[in-house]
Amino acid sequence: MPSNNDPDQLSMNNNNEILCSALLAAESEEEVIGFLTDAGYWNDTSSWRDFGDRENNYSIIGAQQAKQAYALVEKIVNSVDAVLMRECLRQGVIPDSKNAPSSIAKAVDQYFGITDGNLANITALERSDLAANIGLIASGKKTQPNLTVFDLGEGQRPSQMPHTFLSLTESNKLRIPFVQGKFNMGGSGVLRFSGNRSINLVVSKRDPRISGDFDDADLWGFSVIRREDPTKGRKNSVYTYLAPNREILTFRKDKVSLPNYSVGTQDLPSLEWGSIIKLYEYELPGGLKTNILFDLYNEISLLLTRAALPVRFYERRNYSGHSLETTMAGLHVRLEEDKRENLEPGFPSGFQFNVMGEPFTGQIFAFKKDPGEKKSRAEKYKHSEGILFTSNGQTHGDISQSFFARNRVGMSYLADSLLVIVECDGISGRGREILFMNSRDRLSDSELRRGIEKEIEGIISSHPGLRALRERRRREMVDSKLGDSKPLREVLNQILSKSPALAALFTRGADLPNPFKSRLVGEEETYEGLAHPTFFRLVPNHKSKTCHINMRFRLDFETDVVNDYFERDRYPGELTVVLDGKKTDDFSRHLWNGLAHITIALLEGVRIGDTIRGTVTVNDETLIDPFRNEFEIHVLGEIESSGNGGTRRPPRGNGKGDRLAPDDISLPKVNKVREDRWDEFGFDRFSALKVIYTGDKAYDFHLNMDNVFLRTELKKTNRDDLSRLLEARFEYGMVLLGLALLKDREVFEDVDSEENQVMPIEQLVELTSRSVAPFILPMIEALGALELEDVVEQPESDLELDLVET
Repeated sequence: MPSNNDPDQLSMNNNNEILCSALLAAESEEEVIGFLTDAGYWNDTSSWRDFGDRENNYSIIGAQQAKQAYALVEKIVNSVDAVLMRECLRQGVIPDSKNAPSSIAKAVDQYFGITDGNLANITALERSDLAANIGLIASGKKTQPNLTVFDLGEGQRPSQMPHTFLSLTESNKLRIPFVQGKFNMGGSGVLRFSGNRSINLVVSKRDPRISGDFDDADLWGFSVIRREDPTKGRKNSVYTYLAPNREILTFRKDKVSLPNYSVGTQDLPSLEWGSIIKLYEYELPGGLKTNILFDLYNEISLLLTRAALPVRFYERRNYSGHSLETTMAGLHVRLEEDKRENLEPGFPSGFQFNVMGEPFTGQIFAFKKDPGEKKSRAEKYKHSEGILFTSNGQTHGDISQSFFARNRVGMSYLADSLLVIVECDGISGRGREILFMNSRDRLSDSELRRGIEKEIEGIISSHPGLRALRERRRREMVDSKLGDSKPLREVLNQILSKSPALAALFTRGADLPNPFKSRLVGEEETYEGLAHPTFFRLVPNHKSKTCHINMRFRLDFETDVVNDYFERDRYPGELTVVLDGKKTDDFSRHLWNGLAHITIALLEGVRIGDTIRGTVTVNDETLIDPFRNEFEIHVLGEIESSGNGGTRRPPRGNGKGDRLAPDDISLPKVNKVREDRWDEFGFDRFSALKVIYTGDKAYDFHLNMDNVFLRTELKKTNRDDLSRLLEARFEYGMVLLGLALLKDREVFEDVDSEENQVMPIEQLVELTSRSVAPFILPMIEALGALELEDVVEQPESDLELDLVET
C-alpha cells in the first residue's frame, strides 16, 4: 500500500473524499450525474462493474418487492442486522457458531440488556438513546424525497463491498440465527423505485474494533449504483456500480459527516465507522410523501411490528410547524403504549392454531370508533391492511381488511377497525418457503395459506368479544331509525302474487338470504383480568371426554387472567400440551374474558378403544408453581362429516321477531340515511343503497334518501302524498335490486376477491344501485303507464326510433 506521504496517494485520497462528500450532499439524480461526469466516471463504461457480477441481474433485482415501503424496510433491516453483528463480533464470537445467540430476541437481550429482546420493556428515553445506532433521513423534494439510511453497525471494508452491499445471492448471513436478512437479495429491491436511473450511493467503513489487520481496514469505501438502459442487443436493463479498475473507490478519514440542513433542531451525526445508503428521488406513493414522521412512520411501524432495534427518523424537508425527529420502535410498542386510549376493552385477544403441522400464534386488535365518526382509530396504525403475517418481527405479507367482510367471517361493521397479526416464527424453513415469496412482501397461493385463512375465518367469526362489538357498532350506526317492514312486505306480496316467475325466487327451497338479522345483545359486564392467573382450571365435565378417531377434542378452562396473557410482551404465559407423555403442538388455543378453549388433535397411531391420558400446563416466570390439569380421552370410531365442514343449525326464532320460517320471505328493515349522516356510511349525493353483512346470512340495508336523482324528482311536485309515493318507489325498487343481487351471493362467496379480482357482493350492490339510481324512478313511471297497444301496434322500426330519442 502506498505511503501516506505519497503525493499521488494523497491527491487521490483528497479527490475521492471530495467526490464522496459531494455525492452525500447531492439532492437529485442530475447533481449526481454531474459530479460523476466531472470526475470522468459517468460515461466511462470501463469504470462500472455489473451488480452482483451478473450481466443479467435485472431478472433478480426486478423480481424484488412490489411496494416501495417493503423495499425500504429491507434497508432498515440490514442496518439492524449490522448493529447486532457488530456486537457479536466485538465479543469475539463467530456469528454462525453455536456460541452466538440463537434468535434476534436473545441477541438484543444479551447485547443491549433489554428483557426478552422486547423494546416495550425499556422507556421511551432509553429507546431514543439506542436509536442513535440507526437513522432514516428524508431530504430534497417533497414529491420524490431522497432517503438516507445510516447505521453504526459492523461496516464493511472496501474490498468486501462487492461481496456484501453490491452482491446478489451470496449466502453471507444464511446460517446466522440472530439476523433477518438471509437471502442477500432484498436490499436491492429499492433500486427500481430510485428515480429514473435507479441511482443509490453506498458508503462504508469497518468498525475499528473488529476490522482486523488488513490493508483497507481503516479506509472508507464508496460506490454509486445505477441502471443502464437496454443497449447492444440486450433485452433488459442492467444494474452496474462504480468500480474503476474493478475496485471500490476509497479514502482515509476519521469521520464522515452527514449533510446538515437548514431544517431541523440539531445537526445530523458524524460516523467514525458504519454504513450510509442514499436513495435518490425515491418514488414513494402519494400517501407516503408527507412528513416522514406521519404516514411513512406508520407504514414502517406496520412492516416492522416487533422492531429488534429502534430507528431515529429525521425529516429534513421544509415541513414547518411540525416535529422533525422521532424514534420508531415498531407497531407492538405503539399499540402497547396506546392501547387504553385506542383499543376496545379486552383487546388485544390472542390465539394459537396449527395448520399442516405448522404452528401459528397471533393477536386480534379491535380499535375504538366514536359514535358518529366515519373512521376508526385504526387509521393511526394502518391503511387497508387486515391481517399481517410476520416472521422475526417483520411483516412478510398481508391480506386486506376486505377479508373481514367475507360472508364466512361476517364482520363488515368492524372491517376498518380490526387488525390481526399472525406470527410465523415457529414454522419450519420449508413452511416459510411455501407461505412467503422470496421477496418477503407477499404471500404465495398455496394450500398452507388457504388452511390458515380458514382457521382465521373461524376464529374471527366465532369470537364472542367481536360478535358483541359488532352488534354494538351496528346499533350505534343505525341509531334505532330502522323503518317498519310491514309496508314493504305488503307491496312485495302484491308483486309476487302477480308474478309467478318472480315469486319462485322467494318461495320454499329458493335459499334466499335473510337480509336482516335483528338480535339484541345484552351489554356485557366489563371483564377485568389479572396480570397473572391465580387459577387456571379445567371445567369438571371435561376431565374425562370422548373423541372420534377422525376428529379433534376440545377442553374448556376457567381462569382470571387478562386476554393477551399468552401473547403479550412482558412475562407472557406458556401453555404446554402433553398426550401420553409426548408433547404436541398440534392444537389451537383461544382465551377471552376468563374462558380458555383448547382444541387438540389426536396423536398419530391411536386406535379405536384407546384411552389417552394428557396434561395441560400453564406457567410464566412469576408463578411459584405452574397450573397442571390432567384429563383422559376415550377414542371412539369414525364419525361421518356433514360434507360442508360442520352441521347446519336450524334458524332460531319464536315467530314474533324478524326471522321468518325458511319457506317465507325475510324482509329487511331499511335504515333511511339523510345527508347529515353520509360520512358515517361513506355516502355522497350519487350513492343509493349499501348493504352490510351481519353474519348468519343476514344483511342490513342502508338507503340514501337524499340521493340527488331522488331529490330532483321530488322537486317536480308540491304534493306531500306524491312525494311519499316517489320515496316509496325509490325504496322498494332499490330493496328489490339489492335482494336480487344478494340472491346470487354464492357466486362471490367462495372466491378470494383479493387474489382473483372478483368484486365483493357488498361492493357490487353499492356500485349497481349507484348506476341504477338515475333511471329507477323514471323507469317505474314509464313502465307503469305503458299499455299493450303502445308496443304491439307500433312498428319495430318506430319503437327503436322512439327509444333512441328517449
